Amino acid sequence: MSRVQFSYNQEQKLQSYSSVFSRMSLYPVVEKNDCSQLDVKIRRFDSCKIGKKFSSYLDYLKFVYAELRKNYRCEYIYKNTLLDSLIKEFGTDNSLIVNEFRVGSSVADMVLFNGTSRAYEIKTELDSNKRLIGQLSDYTKIFQESYIVTHESLVEKYEKVNEAIGIIALTENKRKLSLEKVRPAFMNEKMDVNILMRSIRTNEYKNIVQAYYGSLPNVNSFDMFETCKVMIDQIPSKILHDLFLVEMKMRKSNNAFLDKFQQELRHFCLNINLNKAQYEVFSKRLNNLITI
Repeated sequence: MSRVQFSYNQEQKLQSYSSVFSRMSLYPVVEKNDCSQLDVKIRRFDSCKIGKKFSSYLDYLKFVYAELRKNYRCEYIYKNTLLDSLIKEFGTDNSLIVNEFRVGSSVADMVLFNGTSRAYEIKTELDSNKRLIGQLSDYTKIFQESYIVTHESLVEKYEKVNEAIGIIALTENKRKLSLEKVRPAFMNEKMDVNILMRSIRTNEYKNIVQAYYGSLPNVNSFDMFETCKVMIDQIPSKILHDLFLVEMKMRKSNNAFLDKFQQELRHFCLNINLNKAQYEVFSKRLNNLITI
């Protein structure tokens, strides 16, 4: 077994660790039992720890996650912590959690649909706030509540951005990270139909029209979008939001199984919508011993 260790500083190592839970690193394991991307990281930084700190690929992922949680809280750590918090608070029976939901020209980091709609924008200690004002403006045009999730040390900075936006602080102790709601979001009662139509799928806006009016307009496919937009604009906001929730909850999701998946892997599994059978294969492959 070759265990050549190259020289990298701590910052370079942590930056590289931050991509371990990406689609590029882990999807090959899911698709074809290819752990080569993980092997690259292990050879580069941690080959001397095989058999001491970890033996299997799953052990290695737990090791990397712990390092990131303590020393380099990248977006994945925030998203995974937020996902755990939403599962615990709202459950999965009547809720839908979606990763990276397009809202007009912006993309919300995570959204929740249950009795209400909530958008979450994550701002880690590593992020800038460029484009933040525009993103939040888009979110408040279709979601009832919008939140910034940030580190407790940055709360004061982001409280000043928009008073209508709620603030959730990531707090830390020796063993775990947790989230605390610092300020509730103002409830938005209106929906911007222009933004809504650019955020949902064709079948979804057609279903909304069908549900409210009883039928679709008798127009050709070329005119369908604009005609449906005019019709949806006439639906009272409260009813429109309820119809929006119904459509979102009909999207295919693995939410019901997420709390059964390995904690460190939940957001990755959400991101690629891994089903239960796929996860069992994935988990089995990760339990293989590292033999590089």
